[in-house]
Amino acid sequence: MLRIRLRRVGKKKQPQYRLVVADSAAPRDGAFIETIGTYNPLTNPATITVNEPKAREWLSKGAIPSERAQKILAGQGIGEPPVFTPKEKKVKEVAAEA
Repeated sequence: MLRIRLRRVGKKKQPQYRLVVADSAAPRDGAFIETIGTYNPLTNPATITVNEPKAREWLSKGAIPSERAQKILAGQGIGEPPVFTPKEKKVKEVAAEA
């Protein structure tokens, strides 16, 4: 299965990311098929570049974006933003003493 996800590059404590298409079994910084964009979170505002035709092509081929990649693509007008569902808090049941 193909995924569109972020690949970390850059020096220690200075992360930059590349938006890549990779096999879902490949490690985060391992083998990838194609680079379709970049993301630098340290600039204000964050610098994002995406090759829109390539991104749309991979999405049409069935590549599934990760949550962060989906949010980046939606910000560029490609696809829809992810829907986050809040987790339910666990409530400890107190045994009623008789």
